[in-house]
Amino acid sequence: MKINRYVDISTIDREAKKDYIDRHSPFIHCDKTAKKGERFAVTVKLGDEYPHPDDFDHYIEYVQLWNREAMLATAHFTPGTLGNMPGHVEVVFNIVPTKDLKLTAMAYCTKHGLWQSDEVEVEVTE
Repeated sequence: MKINRYVDISTIDREAKKDYIDRHSPFIHCDKTAKKGERFAVTVKLGDEYPHPDDFDHYIEYVQLWNREAMLATAHFTPGTLGNMPGHVEVVFNIVPTKDLKLTAMAYCTKHGLWQSDEVEVEVTE
């Protein structure tokens, strides 16, 4: 399966291509440091500017959070989760880190496949 990645949409001329890339791309939002053994919130949001459809045959089926090659969590969705209106899927994953993290998020669109975020590094302190 092909894995799609975000491209800086400010470098793209066509509006339709900007919309396509942005609405499918997962973005990780979290602090850059975490305390070892304490709960740490990681938010994954799809799209920054453009909302994704929430139709019966075109929706975000799941969002995953990975640390290197280890999957930490998955959130599954069904059509209509966003009220059958375009929107930004957003998930808060609470994890308890024990060592430094290299986080990536994956999101699957039922029409346009698998999308991967940029990697985010988190330093875990004592």
